[in-house]
Amino acid sequence: MPSKVDAAVLRVEAVLFASGKPLSVSELTEAIGAGDHRVVRHALRTLLGAYDHRQTALEVRRVGDRYALQLREEFVPTVQAVTPVEMAPRTLKTLTLIAYHQPILQSHLVRMSGDTAYEEVQRLRGMGLIRTDPKGSTLELTTSRRFAEYFGIGSTKIEDIRKFLEGKLGVTPGPPAAGSSEPSEPSPPGEDARADASPSTEEPPAPAA
Repeated sequence: MPSKVDAAVLRVEAVLFASGKPLSVSELTEAIGAGDHRVVRHALRTLLGAYDHRQTALEVRRVGDRYALQLREEFVPTVQAVTPVEMAPRTLKTLTLIAYHQPILQSHLVRMSGDTAYEEVQRLRGMGLIRTDPKGSTLELTTSRRFAEYFGIGSTKIEDIRKFLEGKLGVTPGPPAAGSSEPSEPSPPGEDARADASPSTEEPPAPAA
């Protein structure tokens, strides 16, 4: 029978697996019914170390101040063929912000659209539409080649993606915040533009070299 500490590790792992989104220490503490955050922090350290040394396609990763059980980056392309691409308006808005302001730090994205950005980033990464690269204590976010293919954009260049967002989706940059060097939030696409943004049924043009 597992010890109290081992049982906490297993419960935290189970909650991370079932949640499908990053969770904070407080959320994990409440979910497993622990009375002390230190139990959860110890469980997370144990899981981080275990998955680092385990031959598995999964990893436990810190995402801002939250933790997620997710596919390792190198295995994302493997599952794209069986991963349904369904995009809620909130997810499309997050993707639009990333595409327009890329490369953008996840910490800046969270300031622009709130804590739900953590969950949306994980969802978009799982779809293979964005790339996430460690940058200090946060992540740098950029769109992937699959993003260009999905929307039928014939180029992966940032300036061409911005032209597409401005021309077809009607996205326009918002005014910069006074005294701030951080990116401003562009005006989101309207309902009609969203419908036009559906993936093309025609063969997309070959991406530019």
